[in-house]
Amino acid sequence: MAGVGPSGTRRLIIVLMHFGEYRFHAVLEEEALLPAYKGSTFRGVFGLALKQVVCALRHQECSSCLLRQQCLYPRIFDPPAVAGGHPPPHPFVIEPPLETRTHYRPGDAFDFTVLLFGWANDCLPYFVYAFREMGRLGIGRRLGGRRGRFRLAQVTSPDAGVLYREEEGTLSAAPPRLLPTPAADLPGGPEEELTLTLITPLRLKFQNRLQAQLPFHVLMRGVLRRLAGLWQHFGGGEPALDYPGLIQRAEEVAVVRDRLHWFDWRRYSNRQEAEMYLGGMTGEVTYRGRLREFLPLLRLAALLHLGKNTTFGLGKISFSVLPP
Repeated sequence: MAGVGPSGTRRLIIVLMHFGEYRFHAVLEEEALLPAYKGSTFRGVFGLALKQVVCALRHQECSSCLLRQQCLYPRIFDPPAVAGGHPPPHPFVIEPPLETRTHYRPGDAFDFTVLLFGWANDCLPYFVYAFREMGRLGIGRRLGGRRGRFRLAQVTSPDAGVLYREEEGTLSAAPPRLLPTPAADLPGGPEEELTLTLITPLRLKFQNRLQAQLPFHVLMRGVLRRLAGLWQHFGGGEPALDYPGLIQRAEEVAVVRDRLHWFDWRRYSNRQEAEMYLGGMTGEVTYRGRLREFLPLLRLAALLHLGKNTTFGLGKISFSVLPP
């Protein structure tokens, strides 16, 4: 990647991160009622299933368990805070079906995607097995006393094809991709327009407050925070970007059309045994300015999600650029 040296000259630093994209193909065996946004349901039941799969001391609280340092479950769901008290990013994202359909019948298919970062790619067999167990536990609201059960038919990868078939019961290896190091293009260039689409709710904090509007500099602060955290914990270290300069130039980019709105949704946390409200921005916003240097960073953010609660699939974005 390109960084800025002490003398102002540009230097090349290669800091790669392993990235896996795995498509899970499931078929319902029973009737199921799911919420319109399914990310919380998938993540919650997956957590229960993974704990059943890996936990050696079923009745022990994770916080006081002697095996905590070696157990996969807290590594994935409750990683310890690092210096400064900030928790590291989770090593996975679950992208649920984006359809708003809520009623499913036996035989209906539904697909979802799991993104894994760094060392978590080596744990793919645990994810596959946990989702298989999740199918036995069932998902959604209870109908007739139980949740809708499903079977995991296949797991595929865009790079390696079919990795798992239910009838065979074996999982093939899939070397993860090496993502390019986050790097900005050279600043300058002509003014352009960029339309950002928030595919799933985006929860971004600025000055310790959730935002209901999205100036470009707030967006880029979230992008830089996400990329720096992922590469620091799952790649070769924090990227050597010109963070102050990028933010300063992002503040010069104007909002020309704002079609964002706030979407509030409710989930039940099994871990906290309470209902939680998780609102976020959805819709579109169009920016105008010298955008060229930010595009490589936005492409990575579109792949990796950004903001809070990405494990539910929140913070999925896309964008298009209009030439000057």
